[in-house]
Amino acid sequence: MTKSEKNNLENKLSKDDDLKEKEEKKTPDAEKEESIEEKLKKTQEKLLRSMAEMENQRRRFEKEKEEAFEFGGFNFAKESLSLLDNIDRAISSFKNDEKLKNNKDLNKIIDGIDVIKKDLISIFKKNGIEVIECINKKFDPNFHQAMLEIENSTKEPGIIIQEIQKGYMMKSRLLRPSLVGVTKKTSEKADKK
Repeated sequence: MTKSEKNNLENKLSKDDDLKEKEEKKTPDAEKEESIEEKLKKTQEKLLRSMAEMENQRRRFEKEKEEAFEFGGFNFAKESLSLLDNIDRAISSFKNDEKLKNNKDLNKIIDGIDVIKKDLISIFKKNGIEVIECINKKFDPNFHQAMLEIENSTKEPGIIIQEIQKGYMMKSRLLRPSLVGVTKKTSEKADKK
């Protein structure tokens, strides 16, 4: 190899080295640009997620606020049901008491208690509290609690034929289940007798 060829080759190699250095210098810049774009995308995703979470939180808060307004008196209403139960027991007790049956003022007392009961029922209805109608209906564990089974050959099994304690709904929620007696198939021994 001649000196000039060597010089040409060295020049080419140095030019190639310069190009490689320039490319290497460009590569970090390109990586920085990509990383900035990636960072921007990540930040954008985080922002979108945060906004979605805030919207979900707002919806949950609105729903909780509505439920608090709608069902805020749920526990109070549940406790108040015992008033109705006690009024019914008092009326029944007065009517069945032999000493009071002969009292001419018994009907006035019962009428007074009935007025109070009707007022209480009216207040409950205004607040969305309704009695669960259950006699001659199919037993539903979501609304009824079976207290006893009664053998009955005239009705199909699972029909409510006795109400021990009234159940109540508050709008769409169960306030108290009905305590009921449910029919069951008559046993073979009873059929034979």
